[in-house]
Amino acid sequence: MTSLETAKMAVKALDSKKALDIKVIKIQDISAIADYFVIATGTSSTHVKALADEVEAQLDEAGISVSHVEGYRSNSWILLDYVDVVVHVFSDEAREYYDLERLWQDGEIIDIE
Repeated sequence: MTSLETAKMAVKALDSKKALDIKVIKIQDISAIADYFVIATGTSSTHVKALADEVEAQLDEAGISVSHVEGYRSNSWILLDYVDVVVHVFSDEAREYYDLERLWQDGEIIDIE
């Protein structure tokens, strides 16, 4: 499975749980960190955790295991590292604070439908 297919699966999982403002940023041409960032917003700390849990469950079901998880206890931000794809799930306030879209503005926003 390609990293773009993994990103698409993450988007589908996030969408299935009503994530807000889902964005995919292609960073493979500007960074060695990953190929794609998937960024989404949850409406509450419970929703943020539910979104992250759903991504992990759906990708695990497809045979893609998370390499590392950060921030699960934070109530405002969770990072799921799939090596080539990094999924960031934020509360609205945390997303505004970290502003990854601005930090990675040299990346390409990918339209996934």
